[in-house]
Amino acid sequence: MNVVYNSEHFSVLAYPVCQGFELVDKTSGRMLFLHGVEGDCFEAAINQIPAGRRDMETIDEFLDAYCSGSATPIHLH
Repeated sequence: MNVVYNSEHFSVLAYPVCQGFELVDKTSGRMLFLHGVEGDCFEAAINQIPAGRRDMETIDEFLDAYCSGSATPIHLH
């Protein structure tokens, strides 16, 4: 597991062995795991953000939109 992005609102963890990404929305307490084709699409989409616009605000907005409707609540046991 590698932390590839971390802000006050989001974390993105990469799992190279299973070619997956875990998106964690810290504010809303939800997460989304993407692997296979979905993981590839996520990686391609994030890489399409121009280098000059890759600030925390832009990436957080992108992650919020990516998680909306698909992310599931995090339950602690």
